[in-house]
Amino acid sequence: MRKREVLLFFMMGTLMLSGCSTQTEQNTQQNTEQNTSTESSSAVSNAVTEIDTSDMFSDRDKEVGYEESESVAISLADNGSSCESDAVSITENTVTIKEEGTYILSGSLSNGMVIVEAEDTDKIQLVLNGVNISSTQSAALYVRSADKVFVTTASGTENSLEHSGTYTAIDENNIDAAVFSKSDLTFNGEGMLTVTAQEGHGIVSKDDLILTSGTYVITSTSHGIAGKDSVRISNGSYTIVSGKDGIHGEHTEDSSLGFVYLAGGTFDITSQQDGISASSWLQAEGGTYTILTGNGSASVQNQNGGDGKPMERTAQEETAEDTTSIKGIKAATQMVLKGGTYTIDAEDDTLHSNGNLVIHDGTYTLSSGDDGIHADSNITIAGGTIDITKSYEGIEGLSIDVTSGESSVLASDDGMNAAGGNDSSGFEGPGPGGDQFASTEGAYIHISGGILHVNASGDGIDSNGDITVSGGETYVSGPTNSGNGTLDYSGTAQITGGIFAASGSSGMAQNFDSSSTQGVIMVNVEEQETNTEIALLDISGTELLSWTAEKEYSSVIVSSPEIQQGETTGKYTA
Repeated sequence: MRKREVLLFFMMGTLMLSGCSTQTEQNTQQNTEQNTSTESSSAVSNAVTEIDTSDMFSDRDKEVGYEESESVAISLADNGSSCESDAVSITENTVTIKEEGTYILSGSLSNGMVIVEAEDTDKIQLVLNGVNISSTQSAALYVRSADKVFVTTASGTENSLEHSGTYTAIDENNIDAAVFSKSDLTFNGEGMLTVTAQEGHGIVSKDDLILTSGTYVITSTSHGIAGKDSVRISNGSYTIVSGKDGIHGEHTEDSSLGFVYLAGGTFDITSQQDGISASSWLQAEGGTYTILTGNGSASVQNQNGGDGKPMERTAQEETAEDTTSIKGIKAATQMVLKGGTYTIDAEDDTLHSNGNLVIHDGTYTLSSGDDGIHADSNITIAGGTIDITKSYEGIEGLSIDVTSGESSVLASDDGMNAAGGNDSSGFEGPGPGGDQFASTEGAYIHISGGILHVNASGDGIDSNGDITVSGGETYVSGPTNSGNGTLDYSGTAQITGGIFAASGSSGMAQNFDSSSTQGVIMVNVEEQETNTEIALLDISGTELLSWTAEKEYSSVIVSSPEIQQGETTGKYTA
């Protein structure tokens, strides 16, 4: 039978706390003066830059139709390719397209390539109508020059582009992909395209890479698809197996470029490094994502030793981790997630931003070998359903704002940690000499809405600055060892509204402080067993709230708007 522990109190007048203990601490706090600094403040801005996405895709990017009668037909065959247009030249198994227009390709080249070499003002559409091209020396499709090239897979067709050997230079460009473009490149269509790179990348554009429809199966030893200026995807189906990043945007000279914009699509990514990576900002507004990076979270051992302290890695392991990023989705400047369904199993962080990270909506199932959600600056959770099923630290940022949504966090160390700026914290640990996160300027956690469930083996909610709870519902199953606490903070901890219910060890237990304007009960008890139901009742026996402690505990903290100021007495009821 499940054990039930009951906390009783008078709504007005005497406050009664119950819990079995020979060493019972009772603490009810009420401050009648409103504190003008209720809202958390920070030296770091938690604002993200609004991105104008209205012109990410042109009408032609999404247009899959073409007039066959106005198009140029190209028939591919080993040593027998043919075309009647002067805009196309054929030398052995190399087909070169030189002028603007629509070209319908069909047939196969077992060791050849198609080159687009047009004027910088020319727009060219390549319709793949049952095309199979393999090259042992260079790209199967190479866009040397054009304004923009559209690659359209014809309805109901299966097509393949493959690099199957080593890359031999044919000009001054460093061709290193099965599909390589120096110009803007768009893929669309109603057919299937398989891209295979036994060496190098799958698809590369040195300008913008846009994909709006079609079905793609991409296998590569390096990045699956990569755009220098940007990668933009509005729809389509993508199965990517890559030796490096699955989707990669990177521009080393301009920090505003190298972004990734995802408006929809279905993605199944298995990558040895990051699933999706942007050297600038990343924004997703829809889509379904299934991502496995590295060997997954199961390959990372639980970093906590038996005493609850993080285990250290060797210098060689730390160096390897510093040079290889194996995250689920990563952005260098900011990440904004406005919707979509995400199932991510990452050897490193599942969601990672080197700047700010905002979740507005979406459904997330996250399993991480390190942090579930990490930002070097601010994390804002303003909606969505988040389930972090495995992590070292569940949610880590310099500052954390929770305003809405429903989140569940399972962590082998801290559930929420306001520290930030520390990539791979779970791998490195604090090292000898104590906590490397002691008192950080700008660190805070503010919970103002939503529903939050935390199950942490380390600190439940840990801030190197302040903790503020002003709304929402927060339930914490904290640590069982005495080296951690349900709450851990270096500044102040204030509650002014909402429901807060937590259980954990009593050795390092901290309560909310006297600046709080909502009543708080904290009681230390003898150790209670796992799955004990804890209930808060008023003096008439009416249940005000209840929750179940997921682990054994010896300390309880509860705060609710119904708790009123009054004298306290202790009583144990069996």
